[in-house]
Amino acid sequence: MVTIKATHSKLEVVAIVLGFVGLFGTITVTALPMWRVTAFIGANLIVMEVLWEGLWMNCYRQADIRMQCKVYDSLLILPPELQAGRGLMCASIILAFFALIVSGCGMRITSCCRDNVKGKNVTLAVGGCLFLLACLTTLIPVSWTSHTIIRNFYNPQVQDSQKKELGEALFVGWATGAVLLITGIILLCRFSTRRSKDELHNADTYVMAERESLNEDAVDLDRKPSSFYKEHQYV
Repeated sequence: MVTIKATHSKLEVVAIVLGFVGLFGTITVTALPMWRVTAFIGANLIVMEVLWEGLWMNCYRQADIRMQCKVYDSLLILPPELQAGRGLMCASIILAFFALIVSGCGMRITSCCRDNVKGKNVTLAVGGCLFLLACLTTLIPVSWTSHTIIRNFYNPQVQDSQKKELGEALFVGWATGAVLLITGIILLCRFSTRRSKDELHNADTYVMAERESLNEDAVDLDRKPSSFYKEHQYV
């Protein structure tokens, strides 16, 4: 029994560690400028110069020249997927941050809400749901941007100089979304296991209380003298 409890506690700790990794990943994806990479001109690959486009800035790098970055002058000059990506990735960071706090309060090894077992379980479930929402808000802009890049890349009407490639930030975003998804699933599975055990424990406690009550009633009936005995006691 002790081994099973220790294993369950380790699962919760693993989920929290993965949650930290997911939070760091969302911050990294949001800050990286490598969402869309331009390295194409005609049929020739230009390896001497690269243009990176991110959510907040674009960076230009040439051979033997230090990379130069510039913040966008206006949000309106960005394509729709990057405009939506700004808001969704910021929401993902906020959701992952609060998910960590809420999930930490719902862990059995913490002292928060220790007297309220049901509240502690619900807190853990809320943390898991927040991680799943963070996963969703991360995967939507990453997948949307990737779909747009691939569609334009194979569109013959788009000029070769305007075609983009998938940047490293998109791959980091997919990995981060997977980590957040796994974290949310682990926490929700732990919530389901906890609730089942608590319901079983409450049912056993209720049955034992009923049995004790019946046993006490039976003992009282055995000890209570009959009225017939009272009437003939003094005869």
